[in-house]
Amino acid sequence: MKGRITYDDVVLATVKVIRKAQTCLPSDVIAALERAYEKEESETARSQLGAILKNIEIAGGKSVPMCQDTGILVFFIEIGRSLILDFDLEGAIIEGVRRATVEVPLRPNAVSPLSRKNSGDNTGNGLPDINYTFVEGKKLTIMVAPKGAGSENMSTLHMFNPTEVSKIREFVLETVLKAGGMPCPPIVVGIGIGGSFDKAARLAKQALLMDMNDMNNFELELLKDINTLGIGTMGMGGSITALAVHVKQAYCHTASLPVAVNIQCWANRHAKITLGGNNEHL
Repeated sequence: MKGRITYDDVVLATVKVIRKAQTCLPSDVIAALERAYEKEESETARSQLGAILKNIEIAGGKSVPMCQDTGILVFFIEIGRSLILDFDLEGAIIEGVRRATVEVPLRPNAVSPLSRKNSGDNTGNGLPDINYTFVEGKKLTIMVAPKGAGSENMSTLHMFNPTEVSKIREFVLETVLKAGGMPCPPIVVGIGIGGSFDKAARLAKQALLMDMNDMNNFELELLKDINTLGIGTMGMGGSITALAVHVKQAYCHTASLPVAVNIQCWANRHAKITLGGNNEHL
């Protein structure tokens, strides 16, 4: 792509980045699964991890979705402050989702919350979920993170009293223990601390996108505690229940302490593509 970014450029880039996210896991996620396979001593859990890795290999080789639940599509868009767009950016992304539903293909997952009527194309009121931030430069980056329901349904949020910081660890462990094998472990645990009711949940989801290899002491301690629960791969026992724990924080009201836990299955799918200048980077 050369010159200015057009509506069609964004539509095609959206289809491309969705296909990448659905068919190929990021290298840090694959490496974490491979380490889990090597470390796991339970033969049952190890066989499940082997099947997961084989599934990833086949999906990438055949360019087909790695899971039957292709999720709802959550986008994180970075817009360069010097970038000029003369078209409906959101409309282009939505059109890309419609095309990807047919071309990848994706399972139609978007339904009206009360009638449960399916739109048939993964779009509808509020979906896809598109989040915007502004950065320096003239480029446009589109990141997509498909989120399946099995893990999303196990996520939770609690408004703590500001004196209850010491209860956060227990809350995280209780959330994971209650989830058990439902979110298809080994899981990734995203935690949002602070902000407001809705900000904490967004922080927790963004935490899932962090590098799997980059954990601080607090996150490593939580990971260690989670892996003593014995849930294991697919809930069949073993020593690896979680692959990583990541925490994102924001300042909050003096009288409030929101904490959200967003659980992600082993298929921690996300990919990004950058448009602008003389190059397109996937």
